[in-house]
Amino acid sequence: MSEAEKVVCVTGASGYIASWLVNLLLRHGYTVNATVRDPYDRKKTEHLLALDGANERLHLFKAELLEEGSFDSEVEGCIGVFHTVSPCYFVPKDPQAELVEPAVKGTLNVLGSCAKADDVVVDETWFSDPVVCEKLKVLRFLVISINCTFEKDWYMLSKTLAEKAAWKFSEEKVMDMVTINPDTVLGPLLQPTLNTSVEPIAKLVGAETFRNATCRLADVRD
Repeated sequence: MSEAEKVVCVTGASGYIASWLVNLLLRHGYTVNATVRDPYDRKKTEHLLALDGANERLHLFKAELLEEGSFDSEVEGCIGVFHTVSPCYFVPKDPQAELVEPAVKGTLNVLGSCAKADDVVVDETWFSDPVVCEKLKVLRFLVISINCTFEKDWYMLSKTLAEKAAWKFSEEKVMDMVTINPDTVLGPLLQPTLNTSVEPIAKLVGAETFRNATCRLADVRD
């Protein structure tokens, strides 16, 4: 099978990392089934449609993260699925509803669609400690001379629980799955909107104060 005949699915395709992933897959000749909330929202999809190879090999689909079966048709016939969509808020009003439930249920919905076509096994044992994430809950630090509260650990918790649920599901359904945890991702933007991980860097321009924190960085192009 040539690369041009290989079809893959990318969920949340208009996002920061996902946009670069779609770009890379198209450059390598793959056909991409890209899921977005609204295929007709040009602000969210125009940068994808402008990518090299998009006219011939990019297909946009509407899919709702929390709607069971919403990814069935997009996943059908694919040799692989890249699940990138997950809510990312540092100051959620309702962490369970805004972060944890969508991350976990959304991941299981996507895997449920994958289970109808995949049949190989995986293993992985390391996770963040959910108890620690819940206990910390809030990280407070100073950003751009404004006293901000970032409920970052709720986001970590949502990703941790979503991955644990995904591994459990993949093992039960005998599916092949790989996870990548790149921490903070920086680099050029393909989409016209500023994403969560790059926004703090943009805010550093002209700032007199900087947050006292460290993190591991990954280039979005890697």
